[in-house]
Amino acid sequence: MLELAILGLLKERSMHGYQLSKRLTDTLGGFWRVSYGSLYPSLKRLERQGAVEQVFDVQEVGRRKNVYRITQLGETMFRRLLEEAGSDATGEDNRFRVRLAFFKYLAPDSRIRLLERRRAFLEERLDAITASLPTQRDTYTLSLVQHGRETTEQDIAWLNGLIAAERRATEATTGRTKRRSTRTARRKERTT
Repeated sequence: MLELAILGLLKERSMHGYQLSKRLTDTLGGFWRVSYGSLYPSLKRLERQGAVEQVFDVQEVGRRKNVYRITQLGETMFRRLLEEAGSDATGEDNRFRVRLAFFKYLAPDSRIRLLERRRAFLEERLDAITASLPTQRDTYTLSLVQHGRETTEQDIAWLNGLIAAERRATEATTGRTKRRSTRTARRKERTT
């Protein structure tokens, strides 16, 4: 997941470690903090794999900073990681958030597929939460489970909105393409 975020940010521009750390926090909001103890080993691993490379060193107040950029292999790895379906339910929430931050790099059909997959995951979660409600006896535990149900319902509604907007945008683009093709065909008919 960290590799996906690093590669996604390096697609935008070359950066050194501190800049990456700051952009990770800015891009992914407050839900995910990355320590330098995780960031730098991930960068080194990506560099060994050929996904990133150092482009030059920056001297800042007597300190050298290694600047990294994504390679062609890194672009391929990024695309694979972005479209990859995760199966680890415990990390699914953060994995989805990281993917969503880079949705602009996906084709519309891939975005819809991932949004629908996330919705199905949350619908299963909602079913499990709803089934556990009658077993809750403690007021605080019941309140916590109800809160979980409400936030899951809100997330499903949010996803439904994203899916609908994505479909509308796709249909609008498809409609423009069809109209353009029809106009082009009519012009060719008139000229022949």
